[in-house]
Amino acid sequence: METRSQLRTTIRQCRNALSIDEQKKAGLALTESLSRHTKIQQASRIAIYLTNDGELSTSSFIDWCWQNKKLVYLPVVHPFSTGNLLFLLYQPKTELINNAYGILEPKLDVTKVCPLEQLDIICTPLVAFDDSGARLGMGGGFYDRSLAHWQQTKLYPIGLAHDCQLVTKVPVETWDIPLPEIITPSKRYRFL
Repeated sequence: METRSQLRTTIRQCRNALSIDEQKKAGLALTESLSRHTKIQQASRIAIYLTNDGELSTSSFIDWCWQNKKLVYLPVVHPFSTGNLLFLLYQPKTELINNAYGILEPKLDVTKVCPLEQLDIICTPLVAFDDSGARLGMGGGFYDRSLAHWQQTKLYPIGLAHDCQLVTKVPVETWDIPLPEIITPSKRYRFL
């Protein structure tokens, strides 16, 4: 079995090898699937990420959310609590800046923060996943910390990935938080 680091490298290369056209089609298929999802239809506050490093494109789904009067929130690296995320309201004219990892995020404004327990859905990025719901992230543990107690709240996490990110077995650590559901352009995997 590959180490977590080797697996990250292999899968990131796979998703970055997808053409612009393949990425666009995958993003549209994701929007189609998410827009029919009962929990998404019922949600008013949805946290999602901006696509980075070959991740499954979220731009058309974000547009769908805005058109359907859903409030969209983006992760922001917490400035005082190392390894944690805040979720800030994201609107079409929100000012974005690069964080320490080179990822676009809203400029910090405490009046735009939504506490985790008030979110309905959190769509998480991932590098790899397996058919048990195990998720391998980028290695910082940001989403594992955010999702540590999701089952005690109304928050429902959904992982988003390209089909090529499915692997036989993700090497799991004790701090890894499995997801109840992962959606790819072609399939919806449910684990709980």
